[in-house]
Amino acid sequence: MLDKIIQFSINNKLVVGILTLFLIGWGVYSLTKLPIDAVPDITDNQVMVITVSPTLAAQEVEQLVTFPVEQTMVSIPGIKDMRSFSRFGLSIVTIVFEEDTD
Repeated sequence: MLDKIIQFSINNKLVVGILTLFLIGWGVYSLTKLPIDAVPDITDNQVMVITVSPTLAAQEVEQLVTFPVEQTMVSIPGIKDMRSFSRFGLSIVTIVFEEDTD
């Protein structure tokens, strides 16, 4: 069977060439119509709570802003992870939710 296909391809080079060009053209056309997102979204569902308090030092921001926000957010269902960051006058609390959470 394979010998017959090879023999046919050798004897009919024009037919094989036209068929090859047709397949290449069909592939290029299909590629242009393919709905692909160039950059898939792989990030988690997350919310950032950013609080600015310009008169407080970093330790005061941690005690008076970041810690109470973290304690309040713990009761939200579907939380996977929580991170916080405190600097002079700035508090950032990042809450990461499970994938199926709206």
